[in-house]
Amino acid sequence: MTVLVDPPAWPAHDRLWSHLVSDSSLHELRTFARAAGIPDRAFDLDHYDVPADRYDDLVTAGATPVDGGTLARRLAASGLRVPGHERRRAKRPALLDRWGALWPDAGSVGHAPTSTVHAVGEEVVDRWREPHRVYHGRLHLADTLDALPLLGTRRDEVERRAAVALWFHDAVHDGATPDDEERSAALTRALLEPFVELGGLTRPDLAEVERLVLLTAGHDPDPSDLAGCLVSDADLAILGADPRRYHRYVAQVRAEYGHVTDGDFRAGRGAVLDQLLTLHTGPGLYRTSAGRHRWSDAAEQNLRAELVALAAPDDRR
Repeated sequence: MTVLVDPPAWPAHDRLWSHLVSDSSLHELRTFARAAGIPDRAFDLDHYDVPADRYDDLVTAGATPVDGGTLARRLAASGLRVPGHERRRAKRPALLDRWGALWPDAGSVGHAPTSTVHAVGEEVVDRWREPHRVYHGRLHLADTLDALPLLGTRRDEVERRAAVALWFHDAVHDGATPDDEERSAALTRALLEPFVELGGLTRPDLAEVERLVLLTAGHDPDPSDLAGCLVSDADLAILGADPRRYHRYVAQVRAEYGHVTDGDFRAGRGAVLDQLLTLHTGPGLYRTSAGRHRWSDAAEQNLRAELVALAAPDDRR
């Protein structure tokens, strides 16, 4: 693993900035950055933005100085780079626009006011942008929202409830299942209760969204539970990504659990993979026909390949 830093040449906020990246491991990049006193909030999906006055310190600490072009090429070759089109989907304004689109009648008579919709949207988006997140962050939210229409129900109200649930399903994320899901459901209730009182959401809608958030703790909906199947499949869509994208997902997960020792992580992650493969060989990892068609075979290959890599002593994430 090599940590790379380019010269401070990127202007923003009346300062010049460098980029700090790894050519192989987000986990080791985060470990290096924390040891150097770089805050988690400086991490931006695949790199840290560091001010010019920290450049010499980082080189002294072991970062390899390279020019910007070399850094970009090494990052791209590592498979850890987040391309521009993904970045754009995950930006705060883009996410807030998507949140607003869920409430097209906001501000009209009998519906939640636009100000309430916007304030709740800002709080939810900012939770997804918490600095300790690496995988379960704003890009994962955008990915699940993009996956949902690919499952094509043609039942608008069911899909809308599923979409609202996806906004909240990891709104609280500290890495503790099922506590995260239970706290996310409680947050759902707290933030959406005013929508019920103001007429933008029915009480059955709210109860259903809470139920769907809780369901993501186990990803085992009944086949007859269409909304549950939609939420579960959208949340697990990443497992059926192409191998390069799956590699980035695995690296993000390891970095997010950077406080866990390698041995404990291998044991915990192995248990998760075994559970997912048990679902795959049993009732099915994906419960919608579209999800099975799109992602099932690739997901099995990815999961089994990760299990093999997890057992390798030189595995680097």
